[in-house]
Amino acid sequence: MRIEAIDKLQHYLQTLAFCLMVSTIEQAFNPRALYGPSVVYSILIGTTIWAVVDLGRHLLPSARETGWPDGFAGIALVAVGIVAGFFVGSAVGDVLCRAWNLYPAGQRHDPEDHLRTGMMITLLAGIVGSYWFYSRNRSAYLLRKMGEAQKHAHEARLKLLETQLEPHMLFNTLANLRALIGVDPPRAQHMLDHMIAYLRATLDASRNTTHPLQAEFDRLRDYLELMAIRMGPRLAYTLDLPPELASVRVPTLLLQPLVENSIQHGLEPKVEGGRIAVRAARESDRLVLTVDDTGVGRASGASNGSGFGLSQVRERLAALHAGDAALDFRAADDGAHARIALPIA
Repeated sequence: MRIEAIDKLQHYLQTLAFCLMVSTIEQAFNPRALYGPSVVYSILIGTTIWAVVDLGRHLLPSARETGWPDGFAGIALVAVGIVAGFFVGSAVGDVLCRAWNLYPAGQRHDPEDHLRTGMMITLLAGIVGSYWFYSRNRSAYLLRKMGEAQKHAHEARLKLLETQLEPHMLFNTLANLRALIGVDPPRAQHMLDHMIAYLRATLDASRNTTHPLQAEFDRLRDYLELMAIRMGPRLAYTLDLPPELASVRVPTLLLQPLVENSIQHGLEPKVEGGRIAVRAARESDRLVLTVDDTGVGRASGASNGSGFGLSQVRERLAALHAGDAALDFRAADDGAHARIALPIA
């Protein structure tokens, strides 16, 4: 049995606030009643109910989605808490009110009136308070499940993205490999080595949601080597990864769509080709990843960065970092710039 102290303290403070609200409402409906004793009784009764119900529920088998006992056990626990709260809280309240002289001289405490009014208020307040905590736990569980479902959905879309990105590159690479085998076997072997390394890295990435930034850069290096063999002198690239950032974990397949976008929409349409630069840097507590190219830029018509691959990167960042990460894409006349900023885990 594990009880979170912070959660219990929060629940108890909420219970105290609820007790004060009940006392205030009682005072509003019955101005002749004394506010001091009302507060004492309300807090003592509420505290007893909280202790029996909110702590006692951990001693019983509970539903995972609410943390509360199911069926009759849950109803019985609330009933026991209300009865215990009334009698224990009232008894202790009587003692304290007499000891603290909270009743003015000459004013008698009417036990019968107290029993009738107090029991009704305790019953209503106990049921309302217990149901509020029950609903709160259930809502928190449903929100967690919804978040998990959204995460799984985004990961499924990532797998779909991989299946859409890979065939285009693989078919082009195999076609180039077939052509090279007959005319330049050493170059074909070099290309095949990088292709094997790239596919192995892709397979490893498909089994995880995150991996070290070094693995991401290694995968990009194999991919860019394959593209360099295919495009020849039309493609040059640099990869800049500071050693202190190599172990930082990032989502798999994070930079691949950006690099593919630079090649397909920036360098391939340009007769003389160009250069791609991928860099990682730390800015305060954030990791900044940039992909720059010297391609056709704005002339490609993709100046707003709304392509499929870029949209998927934005969606993944939003899902994994809840708005604390972003992708910025800008295209100019002399190339394009993509920048990812995300918190360092």
